[in-house]
Amino acid sequence: MASFSDVKIGIIGGSGLYSLDNLKVLGEVRPETPWGLPSDTITICETATGTKVAFLPRHGKGHFLTPSEVPARANIAALKSLGVKAIVAFSAVGSLQEEIVPTHFVLPTQIIDRTKGIRPSTFFEDGIVGHVGFADPFHAPLADLIARHAGVLEGGATVHRNATLVCMEGPAFSTRAESHMYRSFGAGVINMSVLPEAKLAREAEIAYQMVCMATDYDCWRPHEAAVTVETVVATMTANKENAKRLCEAILPDLEAAVTLGTFDGKDFMGDVAGAARFAVMTAPEKVTPEAAKRIQFLHPQYQYGI
Repeated sequence: MASFSDVKIGIIGGSGLYSLDNLKVLGEVRPETPWGLPSDTITICETATGTKVAFLPRHGKGHFLTPSEVPARANIAALKSLGVKAIVAFSAVGSLQEEIVPTHFVLPTQIIDRTKGIRPSTFFEDGIVGHVGFADPFHAPLADLIARHAGVLEGGATVHRNATLVCMEGPAFSTRAESHMYRSFGAGVINMSVLPEAKLAREAEIAYQMVCMATDYDCWRPHEAAVTVETVVATMTANKENAKRLCEAILPDLEAAVTLGTFDGKDFMGDVAGAARFAVMTAPEKVTPEAAKRIQFLHPQYQYGI
């Protein structure tokens, strides 16, 4: 396989989105990381102006990994090793609000964690302890950049902002009681994929924004059938095409943002840059050599051990 280290943009495809069109394919890679191999081979593409883009199918090509089985640490570490500075992550979601109609897209700003603690969720463990800030789990400048291109969506689709995303364990869908509970929280959409992916991106100092693609109304609506795989798949085709349109539209602005470090005259990376610099609580003499080596894979610029 080819080798790349100057790929600035990462695209993570969710259910139904396994490839990108209209980009020149340069090759495929599957980097070995201290946390294993990523979900599948990562396709390296190139834009017309020469900027490289890495595309990674979260569940593997053909969707063979459950949300709980996705090797999120390896996925994020592999993208980081390629040089990725910003990730746009697509995901199919259920809508918890009437106005978020199936086929609509959502750029969430907050997350409620309803996973069960069975997914490895941090790079800082087994010999090193670190705590990064996660009050605002998504990257606002990246969300603003994406929202600017909402007009390319077809079929009546639109983009919603400022929603809360519930992440459940799965793979079964919610009960009706759970769906109503999430609505009582004020949540807008629900999926099974944003965690630990978003947390790991922050630990890796990568700007991260999820683009949620509504496929159904979960199971909260009275007198309506609950969500099934069939209903999800039926909406996926339209969502997939709009996702590709959105990717194509945002890439020029995203190229400029990650290359120049600014968007709309403001610092693009913001607090993400340096998020892990002072995160470690472990005394240098207590950081194990193995742990120091693992974190060096992500952050060779920092010295955590002795």
